[in-house]
Amino acid sequence: MYVVMKKIILSIIGVLVVLIAGLIIYVLATWNRNYEAPLPDIKASNDSTIIARGKYLAFGPAHCSTCHIPMDMLLKVENGLEIPLSGGWELSLPLGTFRAPNLTPHMETGIGKFTDAEIARTLRYSVSHDNKFVFPFMPFQGLSDYDLTALISFLRSQEAVNNNVKRTEYEFLGKALLAFEVVKPVAPINDPPKIVIKDSTIKYGLYIANNVANCIGCHTERDLKSGAFIGPDFAGGMNFEPDAFSKGYAFVSPNLTPDKETGIMAEWNEETFITKFQQGRLLDETPMPWGAYSRMDEIELKALYRYFMFLDPVKRKVEKTIYLPGEELP
Repeated sequence: MYVVMKKIILSIIGVLVVLIAGLIIYVLATWNRNYEAPLPDIKASNDSTIIARGKYLAFGPAHCSTCHIPMDMLLKVENGLEIPLSGGWELSLPLGTFRAPNLTPHMETGIGKFTDAEIARTLRYSVSHDNKFVFPFMPFQGLSDYDLTALISFLRSQEAVNNNVKRTEYEFLGKALLAFEVVKPVAPINDPPKIVIKDSTIKYGLYIANNVANCIGCHTERDLKSGAFIGPDFAGGMNFEPDAFSKGYAFVSPNLTPDKETGIMAEWNEETFITKFQQGRLLDETPMPWGAYSRMDEIELKALYRYFMFLDPVKRKVEKTIYLPGEELP
């Protein structure tokens, strides 16, 4: 009897070893697959007005300058310093180590060797110049053609900086999620607009919050292993673990819906909201790019406020948003 049981157990172990080995082989063989995506008909412009709009987006609501800079320059840029976006930000997550690339027109280490359409495809479809997956930290899928043109035009206008940033490196978990396409390139849900006229309306606020400033990305609870949204839109609850800049602090994003009991917007009128944004960063450690948002003009801030107040109220209590070093996140 003992011999029989031993053989059965060994057989089970053998099967498990084969299955695990097969899984590992499959993941390593398939995770770095190529993807197809259209090349948008976007061409950079030398028009100073268009370049100025791109610069405004990069250092303002789109906050490209929050990540695509050397890590030791973050607070200086947040406080108003304008430098070429030569990359360097690094973020470690269970999926892997993510790095923000050099966005200056340097030929060898930046975007100089890429076409305008290839850059536009990366931003809009999460597919790189060499057809690889790019994790969509900034959801520019719905960015208008005009704003996408403006952004690329500004990037082309910068000083070329020689800064070779290593590509993102995935851990086995990240490779497994890619292999089984749990995470994959994100395409626009609808055809992106040609242009969205800037005004203080709810419609324009929707555009800024969802397609430019990524308010939805941080103020909606997400699964940090896959990046998938798992909570109500704009109802907060996204956890931010301590990182290289937070000095041990951790954060939870607040509820931005106008729920009178649990939503932070119910506490602010329009004037208070605008003043809050215009004052910039008050706490160095927070992941909120207050410096970039402080450069938003009043028209866009009004549009954001009106959009948030237009949202359906969601009753979701975020007990607190700042956790001291050593405190455990919920």
